[in-house]
Amino acid sequence: MSAFTDELVKTCRGQVLLDGAIPAKLLSDFIGALKGHAEAYLKAADRDDVIAAVKLAAAHHVSVTVRSGGTNLVGATVPDGGLVLDVSGLNRVLDFDAANMCVTVEPGITQKDLIAYVESRGFIYPPDPAEKLGTIGGNVSTNAGGMRAVKYGVTRDFVLALELVRPDGEVITLGRRVRKNATGLNLKEIVIGSEGGFGVITKVTLKLVPKPESSLSALLCYRSLDDACRSVNAILGAHLDPTAVEFQERKVIAFAEKFCGKAFPEPSSKAYLIVTFDGTPQSVKERVARCKEVAASCGCFALIPLDDEKITADIWEVRGAVARAVNATGPWEPVDTVVPLDQIAAFMERVGRISEEEGVRALGFGHAGDGNVHLCVLRDAIPKAQWPKRLDRTLARIYDAAYELGGLISGEHGIGKAKRKYFLEHADPSERELMLGVKRSFDPENRFNPHDAYAL
Repeated sequence: MSAFTDELVKTCRGQVLLDGAIPAKLLSDFIGALKGHAEAYLKAADRDDVIAAVKLAAAHHVSVTVRSGGTNLVGATVPDGGLVLDVSGLNRVLDFDAANMCVTVEPGITQKDLIAYVESRGFIYPPDPAEKLGTIGGNVSTNAGGMRAVKYGVTRDFVLALELVRPDGEVITLGRRVRKNATGLNLKEIVIGSEGGFGVITKVTLKLVPKPESSLSALLCYRSLDDACRSVNAILGAHLDPTAVEFQERKVIAFAEKFCGKAFPEPSSKAYLIVTFDGTPQSVKERVARCKEVAASCGCFALIPLDDEKITADIWEVRGAVARAVNATGPWEPVDTVVPLDQIAAFMERVGRISEEEGVRALGFGHAGDGNVHLCVLRDAIPKAQWPKRLDRTLARIYDAAYELGGLISGEHGIGKAKRKYFLEHADPSERELMLGVKRSFDPENRFNPHDAYAL
């Protein structure tokens, strides 16, 4: 053992694994395409473990890759040596404050467990990423979005405060349990979305909202993806205030149906929208009826209110399992782009053309209400030796198209290792230099996630 690992074993109460004994899954992400290596892995037992490990890493100039649920899709938890610091064991609810409508949790609590906890107390935590086993710490680190972002916003909009262990081991609190804050620079906002590059989040205070009286989704069926995309702007422009507007190609839903053993209605559809409304029972009913009229003018041939609990649960299960279903079919690459709302159809048309010209399948779905388009790029029968070059060319063209249409390379997954090359190709030099300045101020030695995102 090195001096660092020897002290780590002696100092920390959590599980320590050394190089050679670390399972491969703890050195990768959900996709598993990128493989890392590390000198040591620590599953922290508590906050004290985190602080001690960070101080030891600083003293020995060891790099640190922060990990939690490992459900990220861009290689952000793939280490290049150093220490993997796993905070998934810090998963408690620390405080529930009904009066101030907020909850304070540790970073390892899963989205699923947090939702169950707050809803049992009459509240909701609106950010709703599809991966319910993802953790709050990871969601904060990537500024995760989700299905309800069109109405409520993304993770950033619901973080009131967070506790951060800086790369030198100092513990600071950014933000407070208040709804407004114009007291100096809002450093909390900078940490949100920083992908573990500024330190370790050990505590988060999240804003809650009262649970709506009623919520109802509707499945809208279309004969073409273009009709579905055109329908999105019409629905949003009709002042219907939807909670979520999701789109799916039939091709990608077929994967998820087989994976889950559940089925969508109207299998003859080429594309679907799932539109959700919440509020009072009467307002929800009226908006669903108005949505049917608006969507019909854009080619919707069937609107199915999801008022049967079992059918509704099945549909959302299928929608939420898309990534896992595609992952089960073989090698693939997740794409997470965001374009202006009026460019969704144009972007999907460009993707279709690129897919055909490159001979690579790209299946589309996403959060149509905020322009966040997800693609699954599948290897299928492409020879393994040809795949990296073909994939790189396909991704470069897809990301070029997103930028050309006024969009960006990521809406909610972040950059990580997988997108770093493409991000750097498009980043404005002045903007990148500002980002690097922020990184240096938090992590002057570039030890935290040193090869990810916009690291030095």
